Amino acid sequence: MPVLNAPVTGRRAIVFFDIDGTLLDHRKRLPDSAKEAIQALQGLGHEVALATGRSPFMLQRVAEELGIDSYIGFNGQYVVMKGERIYTNPFRKEDLDGLSRFAAANGHPLVYLNADSMRSSMTHHPYVEECITSLEFAHPPYDPEYFRGRSIYQTMLFCEEPEDQQYRERFAGLSFVRWHPFSLDVLPGGGSKASGIAQLIHRLGFEPEEAYAFGDNLNDLEMLQYVGHGIAMGNAPDCVKQAAKYVTADVDRHGIARGLQMVGLLP
Repeated sequence: MPVLNAPVTGRRAIVFFDIDGTLLDHRKRLPDSAKEAIQALQGLGHEVALATGRSPFMLQRVAEELGIDSYIGFNGQYVVMKGERIYTNPFRKEDLDGLSRFAAANGHPLVYLNADSMRSSMTHHPYVEECITSLEFAHPPYDPEYFRGRSIYQTMLFCEEPEDQQYRERFAGLSFVRWHPFSLDVLPGGGSKASGIAQLIHRLGFEPEEAYAFGDNLNDLEMLQYVGHGIAMGNAPDCVKQAAKYVTADVDRHGIARGLQMVGLLP
């Protein structure tokens, strides 16, 4: 249950923020109250980082607007500290080759992502269009061989929920996290935001008990459970709220600012 009227902590903390549905509202806008709250956190000397499923090239606008230079990208597979890359966990080529062949046989598109760009295994698909557009990016260019000879940290698989079980069973060594009715993120085995956070806080000298995290979706579950203070947004599904220590307001109702006050990091 949320702790109300908690005292402002005198200890330096590190706070992680998911982007979509957490920092950015349902219209992909950063609420003024969230921006002001994060600036206040930084002014108090707390460390602030992003923890997102997005690729580095997809998070730069938010990072620059908030003056954040540390982040967990690709759901934990790519970690940057103070502008320096400190950890990566790319796919094994044989895993991507098997996944690509199986998805093609089932008529399901994939989008391959590295740090700089993304490419689609199909020339055009309505599921890809809808999901990528929701992130405010265009349908990726076609290149079914893009994963060959490159470091790929995350793949998006496009299919509806009843169809994903066959992938989970056939590729048990990979991690599948649904983020949209038409799409799942596919990660190297064992990958999660929690694993990326562990890399960053170790380098910065924090313990998990000194870490806070805000999230709203299924890819935030491990993160919210790993840190000492997990805060679910009011717009999160019930399973995410149950995994968190605290529940704040909806992203559209000053959820970030209220959550930081709730846990005692802001007055």
